[in-house]
Amino acid sequence: LILGESGTGKSLAARAVHERSPYRDKPFVTVSCPSLSKELLESDLFGHVKGSFTGAMRDTWGKVKAAEGGTLFLDEVGDMPLPAQAKLLRVLQEGEIERLGSETTRKVNVRLVAATNVDLDTAVKAGRFRRDLLYRLNIYPIRIPPLRERGADIELLAQTLLARFTALHGKRLQGFSERALQALGRHAWPGNVRELENIVERGVILAAQGGSIEAEDLFSLSPGHADQAADRTGLDPHGQLATLPPDPDEDLCERMLASGLPLEELEHQLLAFAVARESGNLSAAARRLGITRPQLAYRLRRGPMPSEPGAA
Repeated sequence: LILGESGTGKSLAARAVHERSPYRDKPFVTVSCPSLSKELLESDLFGHVKGSFTGAMRDTWGKVKAAEGGTLFLDEVGDMPLPAQAKLLRVLQEGEIERLGSETTRKVNVRLVAATNVDLDTAVKAGRFRRDLLYRLNIYPIRIPPLRERGADIELLAQTLLARFTALHGKRLQGFSERALQALGRHAWPGNVRELENIVERGVILAAQGGSIEAEDLFSLSPGHADQAADRTGLDPHGQLATLPPDPDEDLCERMLASGLPLEELEHQLLAFAVARESGNLSAAARRLGITRPQLAYRLRRGPMPSEPGAA
């Protein structure tokens, strides 16, 4: 059972489970539970006999049977209607299916991977999800964290997506500018990896051939980033000269330089502040800083380097 917000990569994780298993040479069959009505979902999963409903012109076997020997992936299983849940429970408990409109059963052997962004415990209490089915699905739960909790992954994912989209759109680019990478790291990513995918593709499309992807290429067309569009052109949406707000990054840098502290001391103070803010939780502090926990622990142990005598 793969749990996580929409856009975190649950489908990709399901396929990775299949491809790294003894079932990898067998079928991998996906069913999107919210995309079909109750009747069509049951037919799609378990099959039907001719005449079982309007439009059922012949006998068919569903996707459970199509996945025989392999993996059946139920995407957003939390949205599955209750009647289909009862039949799915039978597959898991008895290893058999019953087609819609039929009274006979047939044995099947499939491995089930399910994913949902729904809180299934809450759905059980509300009567929308069967408790016994939850127990059967929840044998080995995997939580995919949202992208905002995986700051260290953002640049790696962005670079991977960059390679894909430069090939797709026939662009030759030098990569992301440092400012663009900083903007990616600061963004809250409410749409998770799917949003990152869309924004990187936009950056590839907008960036000049042979140049670098700038922060404006990534975010200038996004809601809430109109100030970055003005920063790029110097004009507001009405074509008038824009009065740009102070750059918070520039202000922060000015204050750090004015402090007179060496770079190593500034870094050490920032690390210690992040750890204190997270009540000593190094993992949480590392996520906030966009580095790994081992990197944070190493830098804390190392501490600031002493200044060289007589250094200018």
